[in-house]
Amino acid sequence: MTDSLFPEARDPKGAPEVRKDAPLAERQRPRTLDEVVGQAHLVGPDKVLRLMVERDQLASIILWGPPGTGKTTLARIMARETRSPFVSYSAVLSGIKEIKGVMAEAERHCHQTGGRTVVFVDEIHRFNKAQQDAFLPYVESGVIALIGATTENPSFEVISALLSRCKVYVLEPLQPPDVQVILRRALDDAERGLGGCGVEASDEVLLKLATFAGGDARSALNTLELAVSLVGRRAKGKAATLTVADLESALQRKFVQYDKGGEEHYNLISALHKSMRNSDPDAALYWMGRMLEGGEDPVYIGRRMVRFASEDVGLADVRALSVALAAVDAVRLVGLPECKLALAEAAVYLSVAPKSNALYTAYNRVEGDVQNTFNEPPPKHILNAPTRLMRDLGYGKGYQYAHDLKEKVADMDCLPDALKDRRYYHPSDQGMERRIGEVIEETRRRRRGRSRE
Repeated sequence: MTDSLFPEARDPKGAPEVRKDAPLAERQRPRTLDEVVGQAHLVGPDKVLRLMVERDQLASIILWGPPGTGKTTLARIMARETRSPFVSYSAVLSGIKEIKGVMAEAERHCHQTGGRTVVFVDEIHRFNKAQQDAFLPYVESGVIALIGATTENPSFEVISALLSRCKVYVLEPLQPPDVQVILRRALDDAERGLGGCGVEASDEVLLKLATFAGGDARSALNTLELAVSLVGRRAKGKAATLTVADLESALQRKFVQYDKGGEEHYNLISALHKSMRNSDPDAALYWMGRMLEGGEDPVYIGRRMVRFASEDVGLADVRALSVALAAVDAVRLVGLPECKLALAEAAVYLSVAPKSNALYTAYNRVEGDVQNTFNEPPPKHILNAPTRLMRDLGYGKGYQYAHDLKEKVADMDCLPDALKDRRYYHPSDQGMERRIGEVIEETRRRRRGRSRE
């Protein structure tokens, strides 16, 4: 086996050497699983990828996740810590001829040593069918352990034959505190980071950059490196402190003033909620935009829209809750920045939907009665009677099966005696609730008609 399969130079501990002039994100790439920040569901103690490494039992896998979440890093660490030959491909640059050549070399290595070659394919979704087919026999025979990385849904972008031979693992966007840890490590590391540059930064500034990065550690590190370079030139060798203005200069974009954990957080979510309640889609979009551009968690905004759909729209538009839930699903599926439009769609829909708080007030009435009245058992006639004793005690006696009745409504009370004839839900005349109100009145008319028979 030639060194061409694993061209990286190594230090005595087996970690690849990285050029000192390489980008900060490359220099700071973790070398062991213990250095990895985030993805605890995959690399934490007793989790699947860590167990693969510890047991030296690499399987062919697909790593699916947003940019900058550690797909390439994990592939390199898994190959290194199992002492496997490692080949890295870019689907943008590699052709079928090159793939077949390296597969043949990997096969010779396997026959000679019994060991597998780890083949990492970045952006595997960009390989065409023929290129993906070239890996199949070698994956199936165990000659290679394929690790594919993709930002696209592998269900649609990876051929089914290859997908069936690989396990898919989903990498989550890094949370701002995770990215903040990575930035602090880079700023303090004198060997591979920026520790010798004489620039300091507060936790608040690093957290703002981490939040802006949207879960992409590579982007955050690139911005930090540029900002520190600008500060260093200004300070001319003297100690300096990185500020928000320096980050904005590096990004060429202003940070929106927004405190996710403070009063501004509550003020803006209140403004969003009340703008939708007042059927003002323009104001709703503005306040939502202020929150998103300020770094608010889009899942939080989606959750509040779900609440709004039930509290302020209710049954006036029965599709509102589905729209809000679909927006939350979209947020979790595609993440930032793509999910912004899904939230915008939901905000506009909920704003223009007919409004009713009838469900909200109905449940408040129920809650009050539950807390302030005696908790009576249900009427015996609507209780099941699976035993003779229960039947002797009157369970189920007088029950009328609505489906057997012409009007499909029985003259039968279903509330406890103390709450007989209590009305909790009073539908409005808005949207679908107008029809619901008509149905309820018709049902009551039928029940009264049964009682007179």
